Amino acid sequence: MRKKVTVVGAGNVGANCALRIAGKELADVVLVDVVEGVPQGKGLDLLQSGPVEGYDVMVTGANDYEPTANSDIVVITAGFPRKPGMSRDDLLMANFEIVKNATEQAVKYSPDSILVLVTNPLDAMCQTAYWVSKFAKHRVVGMAGVLDTARFRTFIARELDVSVENVTAMVLGGHGDTMVPLVRLSSVSGIPLTELLDQATLDRLVDRARNGGAEIVKHLKTGSAYYAPSAAAVEMVESILKDKKKVLPCAAYLEGEYGINGLYVGVPVKLGARGVEKIYEVKLTDDESAALKKSAAAVEELVAVMKSKM
Repeated sequence: MRKKVTVVGAGNVGANCALRIAGKELADVVLVDVVEGVPQGKGLDLLQSGPVEGYDVMVTGANDYEPTANSDIVVITAGFPRKPGMSRDDLLMANFEIVKNATEQAVKYSPDSILVLVTNPLDAMCQTAYWVSKFAKHRVVGMAGVLDTARFRTFIARELDVSVENVTAMVLGGHGDTMVPLVRLSSVSGIPLTELLDQATLDRLVDRARNGGAEIVKHLKTGSAYYAPSAAAVEMVESILKDKKKVLPCAAYLEGEYGINGLYVGVPVKLGARGVEKIYEVKLTDDESAALKKSAAAVEELVAVMKSKM
């Protein structure tokens, strides 16, 4: 019997998640959206790609959550996208309500599922899903670090004219302007990045990684990134469904790790069949630790605003 994944939100990110899950034959997919006809139409279109692409999974669309019953994973992408000049924080209360409602419905029909959050502002939306679902912390995880790291790896590879597959990087912290790319722990086939690039170039790449999402928003003007975010979310889904136990940077609930308590912040985790199976606590320098605390404080401000609305 095939696994089942629900993707909430049939916009660009959600539809591309569904496409990638189907293409990899990871699970049957249910695409859910409030707009009548959109998830049904996109689901049918994806289903009809099967004979050409060679996948046999079922893809369906719905405006309600009944067809999502007994999903193994629920990926929540629904929400308003960023527009030029808009920070992730501006999205907070609008997307709080969307994620709250989506979580309530997902939990009602799939009480044993694992929730993967993609909606921005990411860390705060993880906190929302955690509060509303009342799931154990290992069953609610956010996609941010995989995307941020992918962007950082891309820029490093382009700068050095090497394969992205040879570039290893690590990004910690909240998904936003305060994220913490760890240059010290980034390398190309084991060669430390600090031996390959000068400080000015490293600073420029770090800054570009921090603003990777905003750079795309500026180009698109009417929307935000979706190809790389969906690829990142599906890498997490695959690691969970196949129990691959990949070590990936994800938004996880911290209870004392890195000196942070009661918040979702991006850290390296082991993702397996149970969800977040381990949080890795990397030894940081004083500067790195201060940057991570600053990033966590930015998340905490958003969480405080939401808490007042609960």
